[in-house]
Amino acid sequence: MIHTKDQIVNLPNLVSFIRILLAPGLFYFAFTQQPYWFIGLFLFAEFTDVLDGFLARTLNQITKMGSHLDSWGDFVIYTTIAICAWILWPDILQREIVYFTIIVMSFTLPALVGVIKFHAFTSYHTWSVKVAVAVTVISYILLFSSLLDWPFRVAAFICLYAAIEEIIITLLIRNEHVDVRTVWQALRYHRENR
Repeated sequence: MIHTKDQIVNLPNLVSFIRILLAPGLFYFAFTQQPYWFIGLFLFAEFTDVLDGFLARTLNQITKMGSHLDSWGDFVIYTTIAICAWILWPDILQREIVYFTIIVMSFTLPALVGVIKFHAFTSYHTWSVKVAVAVTVISYILLFSSLLDWPFRVAAFICLYAAIEEIIITLLIRNEHVDVRTVWQALRYHRENR
């Protein structure tokens, strides 16, 4: 993907930054035991995740900085959601501990591998991660509203697949790239850099 000149201040980056700023609000609603407000803010945070990418493409403001800011925002929000969910629904998460652990590790391990190899968060935005996030958001709502628990278990395995793909991409490519959508794209980079 072609990136425009690396602007730090633009609308998509502002939206990503707003997502990071939502983390304290999520903690507030968790600590004060306000699950409905927490879910509402969580959904708004996920909306900003979709919005920043849409704005970047529509306004032709795709930048390397924006890709990284989006990934930092994702990591902050996913970590916050995991901690806050444990505060709000400890009984549910203890029952689903295996699947919860898989989901947490699926966004932690790829980030860790990227930091070890490139000394930075990776910003691949793979298709599998996009699917994993969508399924996980829906499954969180269903799980925490006590409607269904099996989608959460399915989400864990989709997240696991997405994490494995991101780790493979990091291991394949020699130099840091942003917006590597699939492992096949990483293989192409790997062949080009031999």
